[in-house]
Amino acid sequence: MDKIEIFGAKVHNLKNIDVEIPRNALTVITGPSGSGKSSLAFDTLYAEGQRRYIESLSSYARQFLGQMEPPEVESITGLSPAIAIDQKSTSKNPRSTVGTITEIYDYLRVLYARVGTPYCPDSGEKLQAQSAEQIVRSLLSKPEKTKLQLLAPIIQGQKGEHRDLIQKYLSLGFSRVRVNGELKTLEDSLSLEKNKKNNLEVVIDRLVVKEGIKARLTDSVEQTLKLGDGNMLVLVDDRLEFYSEHLYSHKSGKSYPQLEPRLFSFNSPLGACEACNGLGESKVFVRSKYILDESLSFADGAILPLGKKGSFYYQMVKCILEAEKIDLHQPLNKWSKKIRKIIFEGSDKEYTYKFRSDNSSYTFTKAFVGLDAWLEKKYIESSSEKVRSDLEKYMHIQVCPKCEGQRLNAYARNVKIGEHGIMDVSKLSIEEAFLFFQKVSFKGNQKIIADKLLKEIHSRLKFLVDVGLTYLTLNRAANTLSGGESQRIRLATQIGSALSGVLYVLDEPSIGLHQRDNDKLIKTLIYLKSMGNTVIVVEHDEDTMLASDYILDIGPGAGIHGGEVVAKGTPKQIKAANTLTGRYLARKEKIEIPTERRKLNDFIKLKKVTKNNLIDLDVEIPIGGFVCVTGVSGSGKSTLIHKALVPGIKNYLTKKFESQACYKSISGVSKIDQVIEIDQSPIGRTPKSNPATYTKLFDQIRTLFANTNEAKIRGYKAGRFSFNVKGGRCESCEGNGQIKVEMNFLPDVYITCSDCQGKRYNQETLNITYRGKNIADVLNLSIEEAVEFFQHHKKIHRALATLDSVGLGYIKLGQSSTTLSGGEAQRLKLSRELSKATRGHCLYVLDEPTTGLHFQDIKVLLNALERLIELGHSVLVIEHNMDVIKTSDYIIDLGPEGGVHGGKIMACGTPEVVSKTKESLTGKYLKKVLKDEL
Repeated sequence: MDKIEIFGAKVHNLKNIDVEIPRNALTVITGPSGSGKSSLAFDTLYAEGQRRYIESLSSYARQFLGQMEPPEVESITGLSPAIAIDQKSTSKNPRSTVGTITEIYDYLRVLYARVGTPYCPDSGEKLQAQSAEQIVRSLLSKPEKTKLQLLAPIIQGQKGEHRDLIQKYLSLGFSRVRVNGELKTLEDSLSLEKNKKNNLEVVIDRLVVKEGIKARLTDSVEQTLKLGDGNMLVLVDDRLEFYSEHLYSHKSGKSYPQLEPRLFSFNSPLGACEACNGLGESKVFVRSKYILDESLSFADGAILPLGKKGSFYYQMVKCILEAEKIDLHQPLNKWSKKIRKIIFEGSDKEYTYKFRSDNSSYTFTKAFVGLDAWLEKKYIESSSEKVRSDLEKYMHIQVCPKCEGQRLNAYARNVKIGEHGIMDVSKLSIEEAFLFFQKVSFKGNQKIIADKLLKEIHSRLKFLVDVGLTYLTLNRAANTLSGGESQRIRLATQIGSALSGVLYVLDEPSIGLHQRDNDKLIKTLIYLKSMGNTVIVVEHDEDTMLASDYILDIGPGAGIHGGEVVAKGTPKQIKAANTLTGRYLARKEKIEIPTERRKLNDFIKLKKVTKNNLIDLDVEIPIGGFVCVTGVSGSGKSTLIHKALVPGIKNYLTKKFESQACYKSISGVSKIDQVIEIDQSPIGRTPKSNPATYTKLFDQIRTLFANTNEAKIRGYKAGRFSFNVKGGRCESCEGNGQIKVEMNFLPDVYITCSDCQGKRYNQETLNITYRGKNIADVLNLSIEEAVEFFQHHKKIHRALATLDSVGLGYIKLGQSSTTLSGGEAQRLKLSRELSKATRGHCLYVLDEPTTGLHFQDIKVLLNALERLIELGHSVLVIEHNMDVIKTSDYIIDLGPEGGVHGGKIMACGTPEVVSKTKESLTGKYLKKVLKDEL
C-alpha cells in the first residue's frame, strides 16, 4: 500500500474529514494556529498507531497498560508503527544529559572501561594489573644471571609487634623476611618496634634467571600472589619492582577495582561522587536570600522563613533575643557578631522557651541549633512538595566542591584515554567532540575493541551536527534544553537507530533554528524519509513546506472555523490554491516591511558582559521601538538578554542585587519603569488552570452566576461555581472533568468522567444559568464566541476582545493550560499585558514569539506588538523568523557560530544595514528577503 487513508476523522474540531497521505514521503501539515493540524497528526494518526501497538501485545502485557480509547475516526488504513517526536517530552530528571539521552555517554562508558588507562587519584601513578603468566613472562625477560627475590607483602605501614603473624609464617616453613627494607632471618626472637609503622614482606623464593626455571618461577609467583593478596614485590638484583593482579598504587598503597562501564555512571553508587550523589551540584541555604532586608528588625519580619509571629520557631528566636537582652526592634545590621552566630549557627548554651496560647502555656529548656541547620533539616525531612518549593527560594545551587561539578568519584575521573578523562570529553561541545573522535586512534587489540564503539559515537555526533546542535555540550542537563532542542536531539537519536518502515510525526522541528541551521534540518528530514520511513511534520516554516513532497493545508480558520482540508498536493499545487497558506507561499499576500522605521536615540548600555560564551562584550540596546536580537543557535542571545540585560534592569529598578552581576556597568535604564518577560512557559501546571482563571475573568464570570436570581434563592455564593472547591464541583473527578488512568510504561491517559460527562460540576450547580447557559457551557465557549456572549458586560468583553485580537479566538475559555502550546501561552500573557492599564514605560521581552504561528498569525502578533509600542513602551524579541526580523526598527546580531565560537556582535543597526554586513549570517538571509520584497 502506497498511502495512508483516514476516513471520517472527527477528533476535536476536525469536521469528519477524509485524508490521504503518501507513504515513504515527507508530508507537511500546515494551516492557521488552532485549525486542527495537531488533532490530525498527533491525536488521530499517532494516537491510533500507539493504540494498535498496545492491542498487538499479549493480554498479560495489556493488563499492566490498560485500555486506550480509539480516536474519533471511522477507519485508518496503511498505518505503520508510529513514533511521535514532539516538544513536550523534555526530561525533568536532573541526572539526564545530552550524552545520556543520545546514548553517546553509554558508548563512552564502555570505551573507557575497555581501553582507558587508570591512574591513582592520590599519587598520579599509572595503575596496571597483570596476571601471574604476564608477571612470569616479564621476569624471564630479564638478562641471564639476574638475581630475583620474590617477596609477599604481609604488613604495610601498620604499628605493632605482630607476634602472631611472625609465628604463623615461621610455622609454615618460611625462613627469611624483609623488615622495613632490610632482609632478616625469620626466627622466634624477631621483634618489630611497637610504635613504628612497619612493613614486612616474606621471602617466598630466591632464583637466578636462566633456562629451565619457568615451572619453578610460575609456582613461586602464584604462591607469592596468594600470600600477598594479589600483590608482590621482586628484588631484581638490588632494585625493587612491584607487581599486582589488582589495579594497585604502590606509592599510595591503595587498590582499585577493575574498570567496568558502571564505574563511569553518575547514576551508579560505584561511580557517583559520594558528596553530591552524582548530581554535580548541591543546594545550600543563603542568608542573603532568606533575610528580607538587613535594615529591618526581627519584629518587622526581616527573617522570612520564620513566618507569622505565632509560629513555633518565631517564638523560639524571640525568647533567645529576649534572653540576650536584644531589642526586638533593633535592625539586623546592628546585631553583634555573637548574636548573629547564635541565631544563624546555633549555640550549645541552653535557653528557656516560654510558649503561650489562648488556652495553655508551657516551658522547656534546650540548646538552639541555629536557623541554618533548622532550615536544612526542614528541607530534608519534609514530604510536602509545597514546603520544599517554598524553602528553595532561600537556597543557592552551588557546584559540588568535592567533584567540582563533574559528578563522578575521583577514581572514575582519573581514567584517561590519552590525556582526557571521560568528563573532559563530556565538557566538549558536540562540534568539538565530533572533531576529537575523528582524531582518536588506537593500536593492536585496543583498536579492535574501540573501532566499533567509535563508529557508534561518531555517527550519533554527526546526526546532532546535522540538526544544528553543534553548540550543546554532552554534559548539558536535559532539563535546561528548550522544547526545540529536545525534539531535535530525539530526532538525531531516531536517525541513529536506523529504523525503516516507521511513521514519524514531528511537531515544528524548525523552532529555535536560525535559517542556516534550518537548511541542515530539512536535509535530515529528507534523509529520514530516504531510509524507508513516512515523515509527517506539523510545520509553518516556508522552506520546509517547499522541500516537502506533499502538503495538507488545514483551515480555513481556527477552532470552529477550521477542521477542514482546504488544499492538498505538492508545494507547486498549494501555491496555486486560493488559501491563506497558498497566497503567502505565492507571495500574493505577505507581511509588509514598514515604509518608515523609527529612529531610536535612547540606548541601554551594557559594559563588559561576561557570562557563558559572552566575554567582555559591550552592547548598546535601543529603547522606544521594536528591537530584534538574532544569531545562530547557541550564539549567546538568551544569555545576553535573560542573564545580563533583564537582571541588570531589575537590579537598577529595585536597588537590590538579585544575583551576581555578569557585567561591569549598566546605564541608560532611567527611562524604563518596568521590565516584563513574556516567555513560553506554561500558564499553569495542572489541568485545572485555564485561560479564564489565568486572566482573572473566571472571578467575574462566577460573580455573574452568583448574582442570578436562582443562585440567590438557593444561597449560592461565587465559590459554588469554582471547580476547585467542594460543594459545586463533581466529586468523582474532583472538578477535573477527567480521570487519570496510569499506564505504567506509557504516558498516562485521561478519560472523561462518567458522572459529570466532563462538565466538572454537579447537577445542582449546572441548573443555574446565565443568559441560557450554565457555567460548564460558558467554559466551553471559544474566546470568539465568548466575545459575543458577554458583549453587554464591558469589563469581561474588553479582556476577551484583547485575547481575540492576538489570534486566540479559537481556544476555549475553560481549555486546560496543559494542552496549550508554548506560543499560545505566550500570546495569552501578551493579551493580559495589553489589557492592563499603562504603568509608565515598560520594556517587554519576548523569546521567539512566532513559535507555532502561521504567516497570518504572525501578522496579528506584529500588530499586537505595534500596539504596545504605540502605548509608549519598548519591545525586544529574540527571533529567527525573517518576517519578524525584516519589520524591526533595529537588529543586534550575535555570532559568528554557537558555543565557544559565538558571543560576538556581528552586526547591529536597521535591517538594511545588517543585510549589507558580509560577516553576518543573518544579514545574508535577510538580504535575500529584502530583495524579494522590492
